[in-house]
Amino acid sequence: MKNIKLVNCTPHDVSLITEKGNITFPRSGIIPRLTEQQNKINSINSNGIEIDIMEKSFNEVEGLPEPQENTIYIVSALVAGAAKDRDDLLIPNDTVRDEQGRIVGCRNLAKI
Repeated sequence: MKNIKLVNCTPHDVSLITEKGNITFPRSGIIPRLTEQQNKINSINSNGIEIDIMEKSFNEVEGLPEPQENTIYIVSALVAGAAKDRDDLLIPNDTVRDEQGRIVGCRNLAKI
């Protein structure tokens, strides 16, 4: 089995908690995102306050590194879903929570 470099492209450290051991991938500072577009489609009134209702769409991925040999990028589900043609993108999966319900890690990584 060859050694694969994992690059965490999320804004948070990713801690894998497994039966075979734990490992944390610190955030790399590379944070790919989707460009967004929004348009007002309606408004509603609640307790005398007008609230705009927007239609929001996510478009192209920006800031995603080019594929590199033996390298996998940990990204958000939105980014992975928008770049389905890439086979080097994984997302944190099967989250682990503490007693207060805060996410403290994940059990594995997944492909979308």
